[in-house]
Amino acid sequence: MKRFGELIYTPEQASGEAISKVETHTPKIEAPEVVKANEPFEIKVQVGPHPNQVAHSIRFIKIYFEEEGRAFNPVHIATINLEPEYAEPKLTVTVRLKKSGVLYAIEYCNLHGLWEAKKSIKVE
Repeated sequence: MKRFGELIYTPEQASGEAISKVETHTPKIEAPEVVKANEPFEIKVQVGPHPNQVAHSIRFIKIYFEEEGRAFNPVHIATINLEPEYAEPKLTVTVRLKKSGVLYAIEYCNLHGLWEAKKSIKVE
């Protein structure tokens, strides 16, 4: 039996058929590389291009933050649940960080599973 984390695809470990899904399933994170402590900034996450039909669609996007020095990580930042045929797989959220760390975006495709991307953020 695998650990749950082993069921999440990333561009670095995709193999077999999953390699052909990397571009259309890996979340794309847009965020500054450096931010000022406690000042708001936007994180944008997008998946695709990807079909948006009941039979094949992105059903949710989640954002987590692994904060440096925190005893228990990650911190849940946001979740958006998406309804096929109505909602596009895009999420924008404004956040404030106190410490540096790594943002993780995870999306779920009802046919091709969970996919993850990450981005380091330095807080000054």
